[in-house]
Amino acid sequence: LVIALGLHRGGGELAQENMEHTVYQAKLAEQAERYDEMVQAMKKVAEEKPDLNLEQRNLLSVAYKNIVGARRASFRIVSSILSKEEEKDASSHTVVMIKSYKAKIEEELEKICSDILGLLTNSLLPAADKAGQPEARVFYNKMKGDYYRYLAEFKDDAPVKQNSRDAYELAKSVADKDLQPTHPIRLGLALNYSVFMFEVMGEETQACEIARTAFDDAIAELDTLEEESYKDATLIMQLLRDNLTLWTSDQDGDKGN
Repeated sequence: LVIALGLHRGGGELAQENMEHTVYQAKLAEQAERYDEMVQAMKKVAEEKPDLNLEQRNLLSVAYKNIVGARRASFRIVSSILSKEEEKDASSHTVVMIKSYKAKIEEELEKICSDILGLLTNSLLPAADKAGQPEARVFYNKMKGDYYRYLAEFKDDAPVKQNSRDAYELAKSVADKDLQPTHPIRLGLALNYSVFMFEVMGEETQACEIARTAFDDAIAELDTLEEESYKDATLIMQLLRDNLTLWTSDQDGDKGN
């Protein structure tokens, strides 16, 4: 599958026809599970037209989530193998080799995260702020918090953690003001923010408070939930409740994404 990105010769912007073509190419790449090419297509759309609609935002998110998700899974597996090998002989050649491989995965993760964070900071968030779109502002700030969180999973870096926290907090302030408690984006934000507080920051009480408040607020408004959002909202509510059960039982758990 080859992605051909058409450019408008006059102004350097994608013409509407080519924009639609590029979005379709991203959908095709998704179906083919060729997520690197899906990223390329949606990144081009976002750079040329940062005021994305709902479908385009979701396509961008899915593209990056898949390429970063594969590396995060690899990182966890290799980290587990490294831990076991270090228990046998921390100075062995095998350990040296695994550490080198782990460093390669970390480098790929950092590149992906830096790429989307740059796009969010320089294009998508300014456009959403300018347009005064609460849903888009929450969506993008949540993404920003997520990708700093992914960096914090392997970088013990205080500024990275603070950037993640700041982005989640900003998203939460907008969501609390402008989105219904049952809105899937607001619930998804609470899910991921609470996981960040629990897993990365180690602030277990605060994590439980974020998750519990989001769940209780949504339950109180459940009868007003629109049918098209019901499935997504109730699924996230179940994940929030599952995490609360795990965390309050002093068990390890992470149902974020």
